[in-house]
Amino acid sequence: MKTVASVVEQYLKTKPFLLSSLSEGIINLTSLSRLIMPEIELHLGKDVKQGAVVMALKRVSEELDFKISHKVSRVMQNIGEITVRSSLTDYTFTTSETLLDSQAKLMYEINKIKDVFYTSSRGVNETNIVVSSSVNKLVESALKNEKLLSKKENLSSITIKLPQDNVSTPGVYYYIFQSLAWEGIIINEVISTTNEFTIIVDESQVDIAFKVMKDIKKMN
Repeated sequence: MKTVASVVEQYLKTKPFLLSSLSEGIINLTSLSRLIMPEIELHLGKDVKQGAVVMALKRVSEELDFKISHKVSRVMQNIGEITVRSSLTDYTFTTSETLLDSQAKLMYEINKIKDVFYTSSRGVNETNIVVSSSVNKLVESALKNEKLLSKKENLSSITIKLPQDNVSTPGVYYYIFQSLAWEGIIINEVISTTNEFTIIVDESQVDIAFKVMKDIKKMN
């Protein structure tokens, strides 16, 4: 049987930014209840009292506060070192039958050079390569026969080391993305391993993005 509380909770689950604002106590519950009442009544098929919606919002926000503050915060407080790399180039190629062989040639050459940033991710139709701009000529030579879809320069990477329990805690990546979005950070690429998380951003935004990451680490 549907109740006001269950319908309100289900509604909020489809509004992640609204959920976070509720958990931080920055939304007036009375005003919000008036805004969402028509949709709640539509789902229930009957009129509801505003007070019931307000109480449901209050209960959900209190539960969210516990979940976000105690689970996600614990992970964030145990974030390790934050590493920044600048002067990067992001290449996107069409995934082809010969691309792996071309990449093997590239990696052989890059392996001879110290302190070079290199990462690659392979999708169904595209393959992404992010490298230090100093080896752009090597990339373009080794993959000259591959179809280049895009090339973006003047990029930086920010890598954070996550604690091992990040993989068993829901909301970790969401919290990071949300914090970056609120500051207007445009993410060009996301690179993730089990316990490392890297974002690629324009060099003009790296200082703001780095500050966001440091603030996340200080989260209480």
